Amino acid sequence: MTATGFSFKVLYNSTKSAARVGLVTTAHGSFETPNFITVGTNGAVKALDSNDIETIGLPIIFSNTYHLLVQPGADIIANARGLHAFANIKCPIITDSGGFQVFSLKYGGVTQELKSKGSKAEKNSVLKVTDDGVSFRSYVDGSLIFLSPETSIQAQKKIGADIIVAFDELLPYHIDKKAQQASLLRTHEWERRSQVEHQKNVQGQALYAVLHGGIDLQMRQESINYLTALDFDGYAIGGSVGKNREEMLTMLSYVIPRLPAHKPNHLLGIADLGSLPHCVKLGIDTFDSSYPTKAARHGLLFANPCDLRIKRAGAKSHYEPIDINCPCYTCKNYTVAYLSHLQKSHELAFYRLASIHNLTFMIKLMENYRAGIKQGVL
Repeated sequence: MTATGFSFKVLYNSTKSAARVGLVTTAHGSFETPNFITVGTNGAVKALDSNDIETIGLPIIFSNTYHLLVQPGADIIANARGLHAFANIKCPIITDSGGFQVFSLKYGGVTQELKSKGSKAEKNSVLKVTDDGVSFRSYVDGSLIFLSPETSIQAQKKIGADIIVAFDELLPYHIDKKAQQASLLRTHEWERRSQVEHQKNVQGQALYAVLHGGIDLQMRQESINYLTALDFDGYAIGGSVGKNREEMLTMLSYVIPRLPAHKPNHLLGIADLGSLPHCVKLGIDTFDSSYPTKAARHGLLFANPCDLRIKRAGAKSHYEPIDINCPCYTCKNYTVAYLSHLQKSHELAFYRLASIHNLTFMIKLMENYRAGIKQGVL
């Protein structure tokens, strides 16, 4: 059952690669792909307000079901007529299922897990993972929360995102094959149950499945076979994507051509500048990452031909914008020298101005990729 008001259409196919330009339409607007999805974990992009989101022209933001479930609570958002009204966000919103947070609570972040080779001790907040779902304690007040395919979908219904994601289990890179196979079967059942729950009340939302299998291509094929047979509205590539870019691209080169060409695909959590051109050429439609705003807060400003570090010695006397050709509010109104002063003075305005610039850079970068596809050069 396809969501009313949601559609995807391929507009151009590259003549030089598997890259393509598509159009995603939702109840809260349309956007072309390939495109970058800005992470707004708590229903807010860090350091920015809803006016900034609209002024920058962010095409879509990615919010987190687990965090919104814990604080302020799905019912609070539902009583405010959904996250769009609650946060005064006008562009489309996608929410994840909460599965990644189960992973991070158990193993720490992806980077930590790769470094520790899976040895990080399980945190006390995750109490139990069974075939039914996951029990954990709220990091706000310690209350018991149970997250399952059904409760995840129910929460995402209350939050009211345009695109929602089936509940899944993310395992670390360093896991034995037997455990990974058992998890894959569990995840497939959870995603089937997510779809059943979703179809009880579609309410105009699209549901994406999440493909798993790590870097094991046989397991990836098993996941492709099972989930494409269930006919979701779109397909996200999740799970461990490898310990380096080479492993990730090998896996993606196998997976992407085997997905339904008439459905959108999404790469979860990956949008670093080094990986993007390779992934676009493979035919990936959308990417999400907190990296641009996180980099901004740490003083790394995106620019061509090379990034600018606000803490470098010469920044304090650099009386030019970050990028003279950048159309963002920051570059049109402030110099690097002033931004350096704000950063050294620990002024909060720096985080906003730096984030505005980095996100504008991402928007323009994706526009350039789409233009390259249309012009036959990418």
